[in-house]
Amino acid sequence: MQSKASTVDEYLASLPEDRRAAIAAVRDVVLKNVDRGIEEGMQYGMIGYYIPHRVYPAGYHCDPKQPLPFAGLASQKGYMSLYLMSVYEDGELERWLRAEAAKRGLKLDMGKCCIRFRKLDDLPLDLVAEVLRRSTVSAYVARYEALLATRKTPVRKAAKKAAAKAGAKPPAKKAAKTATKEATKPAPRTAPKAATKKAVKSRAGRS
Repeated sequence: MQSKASTVDEYLASLPEDRRAAIAAVRDVVLKNVDRGIEEGMQYGMIGYYIPHRVYPAGYHCDPKQPLPFAGLASQKGYMSLYLMSVYEDGELERWLRAEAAKRGLKLDMGKCCIRFRKLDDLPLDLVAEVLRRSTVSAYVARYEALLATRKTPVRKAAKKAAAKAGAKPPAKKAAKTATKEATKPAPRTAPKAATKKAVKSRAGRS
């Protein structure tokens, strides 16, 4: 459920009191433990934590205009979500988080990159803090680029699709090939055929 709020304060103010208190508590933990190069703002309709373009100019490969997402915090319809992209990238970190939670009798409701929770007690905040402390900007970017390198084909397809939607012109090579084909096409033969028939008819009349 994406919010139309343009600032984090607006987003928090739009939440019911119980959700606002829970999200604010998690936000406080995130802000105290993320690496210095990470900034907070609204991104994809939720509270986002990202690596700004001044630090990582390439931006997010799905949309280079967007800074590279690092984490996110959202109030959904039936639950709240904490998105941890570093856990998605780093299998070892994910296994550590699950194992530490299990030691406390907690079975985290985890998706590929998010932890869903209905109340604050469902989320082990000290473990979240440790995950964030272990995820430096330099290490995160290095893993992100390594992961991206293994997905070159899907990324290219996505880029072509985005270009098509934007009405981009065909590549120069393709345009040149098309132009060459047009130039080498034989000239229309309709006019000469008509002229030949007329000449034959004229000769027949003379004889």
